[in-house]
Amino acid sequence: VQLQASGGGLVQRGGSLRLSCAASGFALLDYAAVGWFRQVPGKEREGISCISSTDNRPEYADSVKGRFTFSRDNAKNMMYLQMNDLKPEDTALYYCVTAFACPTIGGAWANRDLRLWGQGTLVTVSS
Repeated sequence: VQLQASGGGLVQRGGSLRLSCAASGFALLDYAAVGWFRQVPGKEREGISCISSTDNRPEYADSVKGRFTFSRDNAKNMMYLQMNDLKPEDTALYYCVTAFACPTIGGAWANRDLRLWGQGTLVTVSS
């Protein structure tokens, strides 16, 4: 049972990246919420996006709204985070997660708010 994020890399300001998250050993639909958080080493996590099964509409933190798009493909058991117009402040490790409910968007998601998360994928945005 695991989540594996991939797709990170080095990109210039204004560039784009698409992160993928593969779920294995379980179905994403088993959980009421799926999402992404990011973390800069030494700083708090930031919950940047979440989709709840109750309305299936992504929510976004103000810091990424209008630039990031979160989607899921239940048939493939995958999640995606399309990141456009990247900024140096977007540099972080990005993690995909499952939860029983969406934690506060933009908040510092604690382990108790989440159920599964895997190894992060590093996004570095140069200026």
